[in-house]
Amino acid sequence: MAIAKMAHLSCFLLLALSFLTPNIASSSAVHDPELVVQDVHRSINGSRRNLGYFSCGTGNPIDDCWRCDPNWERNRQRLADCAIGFGKDALGGRNGRIYIVTDSGDDDPVNPKPGTLRHAVIQDEPLWIIFKRDMVITLKQELVMNSFKTIDGRGASVHIAGGGCITIHYVSNIIIHGIHIHDCKPTGHGYIRDSPSHYGWWTISDGDGVSIFNSKHIWVDHCSLSNCHDGLIDVIHGSTAITISNNYMTHHDKVMLLGHSDSYTQDKDMQVTVAFNHFGEGLVQRMPRCRHGYFHVVNNDYTHWEMYAIGGSANPTINSEGNRFVAPNNRFSKEITKHEDAPKNEWMQWNWRSEGDMLLNGAYFIQSGKGASSTYSRASSLSARPSSLVASITLTSGALNCRKGSRCS
Repeated sequence: MAIAKMAHLSCFLLLALSFLTPNIASSSAVHDPELVVQDVHRSINGSRRNLGYFSCGTGNPIDDCWRCDPNWERNRQRLADCAIGFGKDALGGRNGRIYIVTDSGDDDPVNPKPGTLRHAVIQDEPLWIIFKRDMVITLKQELVMNSFKTIDGRGASVHIAGGGCITIHYVSNIIIHGIHIHDCKPTGHGYIRDSPSHYGWWTISDGDGVSIFNSKHIWVDHCSLSNCHDGLIDVIHGSTAITISNNYMTHHDKVMLLGHSDSYTQDKDMQVTVAFNHFGEGLVQRMPRCRHGYFHVVNNDYTHWEMYAIGGSANPTINSEGNRFVAPNNRFSKEITKHEDAPKNEWMQWNWRSEGDMLLNGAYFIQSGKGASSTYSRASSLSARPSSLVASITLTSGALNCRKGSRCS
């Protein structure tokens, strides 16, 4: 954020705090986390306009790369140049043709109909996938993706909900942007096509919102995620070069798993950046839970957790930098960290560092390790902004409202 905008900072902090506990019951007679997400963003965006606040100059390097352009629709693939952190080299479908999804159906996971999202993501060529109109896509089976694909929800309200969700499995160069992903369920015991020339039998899935399995160069940005069966985003089995940024996560227990298991040592080279996300109402734990690898958790806004925010086992390196942590009122859950599955004399050797974090309402971070080792230095993926700016940097996390001829808000 430019220095001239610092005068507005206290206004933004008060504004953000005022939305920590929205009236969920009043939004709908049926529990629908997406209505909460939409209500919060509608109220925040209205207040931001009244303050004369724009996306440019926020200090968010991703948004400042593309959101100032009112002609974003004609320059969609510019987004691929805007990633930061360990996933900065994710190409997605850059330089590929535009594929327009016109059909929200998913009748046949083996022989998907042209015009559907499933038909788009299995193609062998690079594709930049967009949507003709607002739609809710309920997948019969998990959406198994091929390499070099961008799913770009800008310009429409696109929900993947009520069925299988996104699986990134043994592929590379994927960008997921601007999608609502919620109410994902386990699917499987069926055949699924993953390319024009191959389909195979898939067992029961976990019901994750986004599952990243042995894949690299992946970027998940500006999505709204909630209320899935297992994790909202899981990164496992040797995946690396991942950035998870600008997402709004709500109403979920086990939010994010980074690392398959304590015994799966292939994850020791995993590198994940978690940046500019808002971890909001109704979250319990794992924001993220880490194993073995290198994790940079930077400039995120934590406004709710019931058990803990950041945890892990199996000697992960965690660099928490410039985040804002607002502890719950429950006096038993003030600790941000949770060292799991090891005695204290062991986990005290793990490199878990907090630098420049803002700790509010009694929040505290238990550091461990020496902090200056080579493994710790490898975990730094970008420069942090001051934690005092986090409320404004993350104010428009989640899926944006993007309309032709105007900036996304």
